[in-house]
Amino acid sequence: MIKAEGKHVIIREMITTALEHSDQNAISHDVRTLYSAFQEMNYGFEFFSAYTGIKKVSIFGSARTASSDPIYRHAYEFSQKMVQAGFMVITGAGDGIMRAAQEGAGAEKSFGLNIMLPFEQAANEFIKDDPKLITFKYFFVRKLFFVKEANALAFFPGGFGTHDEGFETLTLLQTGKCDPAPVVFIDAPGGSHWKDWHAYIQDQLLAKELICPEDMSLFKLTDSIDEAVNEITHFYRNYHSTELIEGQTAISLNRLITTQAVESLNDLFSDILVKGKIIQTPIPKGTQIGGGAPQILFYFNRRNFGRLRQMINAINDFLPSE
Repeated sequence: MIKAEGKHVIIREMITTALEHSDQNAISHDVRTLYSAFQEMNYGFEFFSAYTGIKKVSIFGSARTASSDPIYRHAYEFSQKMVQAGFMVITGAGDGIMRAAQEGAGAEKSFGLNIMLPFEQAANEFIKDDPKLITFKYFFVRKLFFVKEANALAFFPGGFGTHDEGFETLTLLQTGKCDPAPVVFIDAPGGSHWKDWHAYIQDQLLAKELICPEDMSLFKLTDSIDEAVNEITHFYRNYHSTELIEGQTAISLNRLITTQAVESLNDLFSDILVKGKIIQTPIPKGTQIGGGAPQILFYFNRRNFGRLRQMINAINDFLPSE
């Protein structure tokens, strides 16, 4: 968390940057872009601040999917079950998969992040007049909130936009530019949309060493709604959040794990440490989570984020069955 004095420094630097663009050499449309993007981001930050602490899943998929398509019903049921699991739903507010997800979640439990387009993208009837509908001018600002506000991301079959969001999400996770989160690619029952995509990833990226084997742990492919929901909810079985504290990666947990489990983590994941060992310690009092909660601390190499995901999976699996 940024301290008050740190916030003041950042705000001063933002003002300085804005003033630098007000000189005679500044291009007018650049200034307009900077202003519009800042306004959109500022509104988005302020809007979502009222929903801090509520888990959310961002759902992507084609706006062209017909309501008669089996994948439409799949998206509806997935969204419905995620709400039952305590999540709210974020979609692009359009038709097709987005409409199905919004219908399944209900307006009370969903957000719509619309985009201004000359065609194809009008808000669906389930979010159209809801105060939780935001319309963006810029794709890059909209994409920021899809990822920043999401505790999980789900991808149903879609076109360029869906694949764009999917690859960007995986890139952010692979490089540690966003917090760890579960990602599921969901096919229709017996469908091959993501199966074919997965074959391409294996044959053209993994086999040619353009990605690492551990990167395949950053996502899950399934055609089962229950399996997709379980992938997301299990991720938060004991994992709470991750942050960087004085050079160490800190994984905050909901419950303590055993000394034996910590020893197992050291045996399994010593390859991603730059020094020292993995330890478990209480979170200091006065933090957002609260004093006394457990935290896993270690000097992570900040490179193998697929292995970090595997470590989170192991931490969750160490808890006894409930």
